[in-house]
Amino acid sequence: MDAFLTGAAEVLSAQTLLFMLIGSVAGIIAAAIPGFTVTMAIVLTLPLTFTMEPLQGIAVMLSVYVGGYTGGLISAALLGIPGTPSSVATTFDAFPMARNGEPGRALSIGIWASFFGTMISTVVLIFAAPPLAIFAVKLGPWEYFSLIVFALTIVASLVGNSLQRGLIAALIGLAISTVGTDPILGRPRFDFEIEMLQAGLPFLVVLIGIFAISQLASEVENPNESTSGRAIIDRKIEFHTWQVMREVIMRPVNLVRSSLVGVVIGALPGAGGSIANLLAYDQAKRASKTPEKFGTGITDGVVASESGNSATAGGGLIPMIALGIPGSAVDAILMASLMVHGISIGPRLILDNADLVYGMFLAMAVSSLMMLLVCLVSMRVFLRVSEVPKWMIVPTVLVCCVIGSFALNNRITDLYLLGLIGVAGYSLRALDYPLAPLVLGVILGPIAETNLRRALMTDQDVTLFLTRPVSALFLLAAVASVLWATRTYFKTQKSNTPPESPS
Repeated sequence: MDAFLTGAAEVLSAQTLLFMLIGSVAGIIAAAIPGFTVTMAIVLTLPLTFTMEPLQGIAVMLSVYVGGYTGGLISAALLGIPGTPSSVATTFDAFPMARNGEPGRALSIGIWASFFGTMISTVVLIFAAPPLAIFAVKLGPWEYFSLIVFALTIVASLVGNSLQRGLIAALIGLAISTVGTDPILGRPRFDFEIEMLQAGLPFLVVLIGIFAISQLASEVENPNESTSGRAIIDRKIEFHTWQVMREVIMRPVNLVRSSLVGVVIGALPGAGGSIANLLAYDQAKRASKTPEKFGTGITDGVVASESGNSATAGGGLIPMIALGIPGSAVDAILMASLMVHGISIGPRLILDNADLVYGMFLAMAVSSLMMLLVCLVSMRVFLRVSEVPKWMIVPTVLVCCVIGSFALNNRITDLYLLGLIGVAGYSLRALDYPLAPLVLGVILGPIAETNLRRALMTDQDVTLFLTRPVSALFLLAAVASVLWATRTYFKTQKSNTPPESPS
């Protein structure tokens, strides 16, 4: 109780609430602009939290996180263009509903579904994370190394169109994490006597370069595109807030099922809201008595897609808090924020920093309330965000990236690294390599290496990785994940192969 009250006192302070409100607005605006993802918004927020207390900084980033999942609804409903990858399925019914003369209803349904989805995932997070952490405390270095191997195979198979590219991206991330100082012995390695590599590749610089710089370069590929979009819905949008809320609540089965789908998908490392969005929509369509109406502007479609993607926010925090394994690239950035403040991530997080964890639980609930309030009050203003010209957005975001990277260690060499990593990220994106496995490899690499070496220093018998039940289970799950992804890949290739014409 003391830990909860301490965390609540900091989250509910006037300064923290003000920063969270600003973060919620920033997340909604960033996600409403097509092409600018939630991940980019979180990356840009991270340097601003360096001077804050750990819980205050995490609370602000969570508000950006929650607001971002809802912000993608704006352009999805009004332009038919998903503001974020997690809003793809939202366009299936929200856009037809808006084109049929009900844009306000489409937006309101999405907002309320996002709110309830986030709240349901927060409740699951509160009940699931502590017991899982208590179990994880009993795990040894063998189990942790096997768990990280499993996490990397899931990430590589779920993100991107190719298992091979996903695994290669994860291996590149692991290789990047080995540059610099040895975490056990403190010896330099793989720096090739280059001065700017002697301190290693800072993971925050890698995050900003891989995601933000490569995305900005992609946005300016076509010089003829001067704007992000064009509003095609009349500005006079009417909201029937309470009537729509009742409409959403009257679909409890769809709402709860879609939210639980989002929680489960969010808890899988690397899956994220884009998969939850589509899977929740698919499950709602399969369970519907009138599946033929999906895609024509039906309420159940909007409820399923928006509650599903928003619920991944709470689901992704479960493995991060309980196991120290990020559920998505955004959760990896949240981990980075805690690591900057010297807080160790893992199952002892709840035991050693209970006030921080309880504060995060409360911050999730407060962030969802702020998102709801901001959207209902200011939605008409946000409708014009999609018309902001790219020639204004791109240089502004680029300046923020440079300042954030330099502010980390006040080193000019970090800016050189930022540019090189940005070029590398853009090249990988152009070659259709998923970037999330690479970033998670950078985050998880040192943890995997440390636990592997601790296990071998404790006992050099490598068969312990297979004879210890939990470790063997994780390795077996990793093999099963690769086999399943391989089977799915070949099955897809076979179905896409046109049949031979008769001779």
